[in-house]
Amino acid sequence: MKELVVISGKGGTGKTSIVGSFAALADGKVLADCDVDAADLHLILNPEIRVREPFAGGKRARIDAARCTACGECLERCAFDAVFQDEAPDGQEGGAFCIDPINCEGCGVCAHFCPEQAIELDTCVNGEWYVSDTRFGPMVHARLGIAEENSGKLVTLVRQQARFVAVEKKLELIIVDGSPGIGCPVIASITGADLVLAVTEPTQSGLHDLERVHQLAEHFRIPLCVCVNKHDINPSVTATIESTVTEWGAKVVGRVRYDAAVTKAQIHRSCVVEYVDGPVTQDVRELWDNVVCALAARPGARCAKTP
Repeated sequence: MKELVVISGKGGTGKTSIVGSFAALADGKVLADCDVDAADLHLILNPEIRVREPFAGGKRARIDAARCTACGECLERCAFDAVFQDEAPDGQEGGAFCIDPINCEGCGVCAHFCPEQAIELDTCVNGEWYVSDTRFGPMVHARLGIAEENSGKLVTLVRQQARFVAVEKKLELIIVDGSPGIGCPVIASITGADLVLAVTEPTQSGLHDLERVHQLAEHFRIPLCVCVNKHDINPSVTATIESTVTEWGAKVVGRVRYDAAVTKAQIHRSCVVEYVDGPVTQDVRELWDNVVCALAARPGARCAKTP
């Protein structure tokens, strides 16, 4: 079983659009949308949810007013300003201590130091995860609640469930739509993957963010390939990116030109390879062929080209 993770150093490079096209081109795969902070692969694939489960990845403190003596220990030790004291019924100071659930990080310091053991850490639901059917096969995806965190844990869960589905259905490939940036969700997306495809754009900020992605992949010793999306809007920066990637010892596996058909396809909730047959479609097909060969790059392996 192979796992391909598509990421980008920043949002808006076209990462999810390319993953959507890969979904149309690949056979025998499971899709996993690990951009759980801002999931949008479902907008293209229109999944039909068949499994829906809550995700409880964190805890929040709760003060038992009956046991609290208002000593103020929790207020002094909370580093996140999550503890506050209500006014007394008569409007004077000295009311009950409470926890602000938005500021609480669930670190447990208040519970640990409470002399009366009046603080409990309750498990909280941070979001949901799903197993769905799409026109291109099974898909595992998720959504965090508003202002919720623990996205790294949710990403790990999504990848695990995608692997379970792949084993159950005897599928040989997992295609992961990762998060932009280099933070915890990205680390959780790429750890243990077979190949990382970084989608960048021909701008100076795109090159800078690609360098950070390269450092991250190198740290975890994961092979890195690069695709320059909308390469024709700035050919000189595209050339700089490609030469820089070569210096790293990585490989540019594709260029995708700018084409308004990509946006039109998204409006119709489609990927560009199923919406139109044109030059941009050929770019994406060639990119996919090169990615398949990179995944299969081992002695005696053969890469299956797109029909």
